[in-house]
This record gives sequence, C-alpha cells and structure tokens, in this order.
Amino acid sequence: MDLKRIIFLLLMVLSFSVFAKNTANKKSTDELQEIKDRLELQNLVYTFSTLSDTKDVDKQVLLFTENANVQSIQDGMLGAKFTGREDIGKAFKAFLSQFEVVYHINGQQTVNIDGDVADGINYCQVVLIKEENGKKIKRTSGVRYQDKYRKINGKWYIENRISNFMWTTTEEMK
Repeated sequence: MDLKRIIFLLLMVLSFSVFAKNTANKKSTDELQEIKDRLELQNLVYTFSTLSDTKDVDKQVLLFTENANVQSIQDGMLGAKFTGREDIGKAFKAFLSQFEVVYHINGQQTVNIDGDVADGINYCQVVLIKEENGKKIKRTSGVRYQDKYRKINGKWYIENRISNFMWTTTEEMK
C-alpha cells in the first residue's frame, strides 16, 4: 500500500471518529437538556402548589404567561375561564380566601416536550378546610391538571391549565 492510500485511510478513520464523537456529544447534550426541562416543569408544578398552600397568589400568578388561560371542570361541567395574570389572580384570591387551610399533595406528572413548548398531566390531592356555621368542614378533591407550558427567555411558564376536579368529598372535622 502506498503512502497516499495510508494517509487517506487514516484521514477517513479520523474524520469518522470526530463525526461520531460530535454526534454522541450532541445526543448527550440534548438528553441533558430534556432532563433539565423535565425537572424545571416538575418544580413549576410543585411551586404552584406550595404558593397555593401559603395563599401567595401574587407570586403564584407569575408562574403563568402574561395571557395564560385557566379553566376548571367540576362534576364533568366546565366552569369559569380566566385569562391573563390579573384575572387569574383575582379568581385565585377570591377562592383561596374562603379557606383556613389549603393543602396540596402532588402525585405523578407526565410531560411531552417539543422545544420551547410542552404539555403535561399532573395529579394532585387538594385538601381545603374552612369554618362553616361554627363547624370545621374539610373538602378533599382529586384533581388532574392538564397543562400547556411555554419556555420564555429560558424559563418555563404555565400557558394553559384545565383543573379537572374529578372527585370531591366533604366532611365535618371533629
């Protein structure tokens, strides 16, 4: 084999090696970004719940895009729809003000990410306690949040949320 062929073969092997390494690095970077996005979306949902529990609506609404939509479903019927942070904030404050205790227990979350948009389903048990006619009343609901998310300037926000209150029990606390 002459020297030109040997050099040519070495260059081909080296080129393939560099290409394979770059491809592996890109795949590794993409996988790390997906993991990071999934953790950030999970944290977004957890933060929403924590801020509900502390009734910090002013911070809670900042988790939504400027023109976000929130709608609830109760007993299979669509409820009111709120659009924009101000409208959502007023609705959340009015609702949460009824209760002495607000308590979220988050369950499973599934998300599908496509660049800077994602959708997800989050399961949550919500316990609300209020005083009514001199008695403590506990309302427990199983809620499935159906969300659409958008990443803006590197940060994830809730763009659309449907809160499906799938079941609710109410009981007097003794």
